Amino acid sequence: MLERVERSSAYADLALHAELGRERLARPDRALATELVYGTLRWRGRLDFLLTHVLDRDLAKLEPVVRCALRMGAYQLSFSDRVPDSAAVDEAVRCVRAAGLERATGLVNAVLRRLAAEGGSIALPELERDPLGHLTHALSLPGWIANRWFELGPDEAAALAKACNAAPPITVRANLRRTTREALLAELRERHPEAEACAHAPRGIRLGHRGDPSRDPAFLDGRFTVQDEASQLVVELLDPRPGERVLDACAAPGAKASAIAERVGDAGRVIALDRHARRLELVARDARRLGLAHVETVVADTTRSLGPLAEARFDRVLVDAPCSGLGTLRRNPDLRWRVQPEDPARLAETQLAILRSASAVVGPEGTLVYSTCTLTREENESVVEAFLGQESGFRRAPRSALPAAVQPLLDDEGQLRAWPHRHDADGFFAARLERVR
Repeated sequence: MLERVERSSAYADLALHAELGRERLARPDRALATELVYGTLRWRGRLDFLLTHVLDRDLAKLEPVVRCALRMGAYQLSFSDRVPDSAAVDEAVRCVRAAGLERATGLVNAVLRRLAAEGGSIALPELERDPLGHLTHALSLPGWIANRWFELGPDEAAALAKACNAAPPITVRANLRRTTREALLAELRERHPEAEACAHAPRGIRLGHRGDPSRDPAFLDGRFTVQDEASQLVVELLDPRPGERVLDACAAPGAKASAIAERVGDAGRVIALDRHARRLELVARDARRLGLAHVETVVADTTRSLGPLAEARFDRVLVDAPCSGLGTLRRNPDLRWRVQPEDPARLAETQLAILRSASAVVGPEGTLVYSTCTLTREENESVVEAFLGQESGFRRAPRSALPAAVQPLLDDEGQLRAWPHRHDADGFFAARLERVR
């Protein structure tokens, strides 16, 4: 899986889900496989730094399978207390042998044994003396991301990087059509002793860091949806009301669409758009599980037009735009290596096109929310500023008009900013705009 992610830019979560679905592994082995994949990807920058100190050749020039086996072995040597050093070395050797690279077994064995013996004495760059080296080598960030985060200040950038290397909590949203948060929390504590109410999202519950919520009886019964707290707060900012018509312009996989549908009720209507029909199947499946018959899915490329909805009008429109995803590095550690420096500016053009297209169907005095799960200015504030500069019929909603739940996370412009290191949530940006004419 590691080799596939590096060679063909496969998404780690999808590759892992598919592979574990084919393998009949015991629960501890499934957990270990997940840890090895995510941990190796998350700490690749530090692992490469350590390996270069014990390798007599260029790591980048090694065959991908050999490089991945070395990284996986180095991860276990550096971060895992569950696997003895000798076993980590032996399994890495077995991996390259199983891949048909017998000639590389000696190299892998020698390098990892040397790392096991000398790794503890390899000094990592310190933040005070080498800020960039600390973020790239000690905290495993690509240099271009580290340089951008330095705009927050070295200490803040390091805190953000550390948070993005931590395992995220499992967070769920109570379906108030079928239960209350209090009742659900009491039930979930029986199976998840660490469960607690979220600090800001009024329907949110944190379950801790272990377990598979999709197998929980309450999930199967449609009483909760897995959704990060910051993602829940985007819907709080949108603030859909009972009976309203709401458009989710970039809906898949559907957590926000179902949250909206729970709030507008059976008298309301939610139209979920996406350009990919197969991804919309996820939205429809989730709606069925939650008992939300008033969710309708429509295939449309919102960068061009809204197709059959071009003449419709909605009380509220959500544009949760496709983005670089740099606010979700805790959940998607491979993203830091996939996203390139030029991507945010390129994505901003698409985001602005979607926002302008979706704004056309906002009804009189209607609400438009633009959101992303990234941290770059050009995908966030700059898109909103460009849109307001082109569309005189909209303005930022006044801060005083925004829901109480989001107030603690608003910036000076009244825009929602969630940060992994400040709020223990995914990094999210959202701005609420109002049609004025």
